[in-house]
Amino acid sequence: MARSHFELAGTRVAPGGRIQIDVPVARLYTHAPLYIPLEVVHGRQSGPVLLVCGGIHGDEINGVEIVRRLLRSKQLQGLRGTLIGVPIVNVFGFVQHSRYLPDRRDLNRCFPGSESGSLGGRVAALFREQIVDQASHIIDLHTGAIHRTNLPQIRAQITPGGETERMANAFGAPVILNADLREGSLRHYAQTHGIPVLTYEAGEALRFDQWAITPGVRGVLRVMRRLGMLTGEHRRRPAPSAEIANGSSWARAPIDGILRPKVRLGARVAKGELLGRVADPFGNAEGEVRAVADGIVIGMSRLPLANEGEALFHIARFDAIEEAESAIEDFQSSLEPPPDSLY
Repeated sequence: MARSHFELAGTRVAPGGRIQIDVPVARLYTHAPLYIPLEVVHGRQSGPVLLVCGGIHGDEINGVEIVRRLLRSKQLQGLRGTLIGVPIVNVFGFVQHSRYLPDRRDLNRCFPGSESGSLGGRVAALFREQIVDQASHIIDLHTGAIHRTNLPQIRAQITPGGETERMANAFGAPVILNADLREGSLRHYAQTHGIPVLTYEAGEALRFDQWAITPGVRGVLRVMRRLGMLTGEHRRRPAPSAEIANGSSWARAPIDGILRPKVRLGARVAKGELLGRVADPFGNAEGEVRAVADGIVIGMSRLPLANEGEALFHIARFDAIEEAESAIEDFQSSLEPPPDSLY
């Protein structure tokens, strides 16, 4: 029996075909139309429908490059199922180098959206109805916020033995953060509607971090092999080991001043260990930033200027911290150059 066409946003894609689609989203003040660009690759054989999207936050551009490389991969030949690649969801923010929409709303807090709501609600509703609801699995690509960087990590709500856990293990990021769902996020909407979803966090906003992009592409391809969408010799290669974090917390600036970090991204730290010092420009006042728990530094500020109470170092907690440290060391040794977060 021949496989049927795949339809998305009013466009039909024949089995074995691929097509780029511009989904109308809104108009600028100038009356010029604005579109969400995407590409659909529709395999000749049946399989999952995987949505891989970046740029829900418009300044998080590592995901844009991950989607581009994914769509150009030769491994997509003979694809089973359907791949929907959306490099830029928040086109408003992307054009303005901004995390937010023009109304200052965070698109990743607007789902499921409303056709009669704010701009954020309307964009979320359109993206959900036209694209998200067509998917059986989702990988959502993110980075740290502006002036913050993240160690490559997966964030997901893990149910032992569930499809989301299998996807997370297949991805091969060194850290899996078992994270609660946030109301209004794409992950919250998808997970509560039975769509397994991973959030990949790596690197910094408004930067192309090769050490975050390359494993991101490899991770998506590993998940596709796990889902049976890809075949070939790569299928037999095991994913790098990953450890599940059972929680995380931030170490914050004790005073206003200039930060001098003492640890790198991915470092193992002990509770009470010195992470950095914050001092005024003259050095008259100085405060120490110390680890609030045993764990691994999975995120940190890249801006030396800090206000009192500002989050500076993100520490993930593990039951098996030695195994987590080993997984991160193995991951970093495979990268060139390794992530360097000292100023």
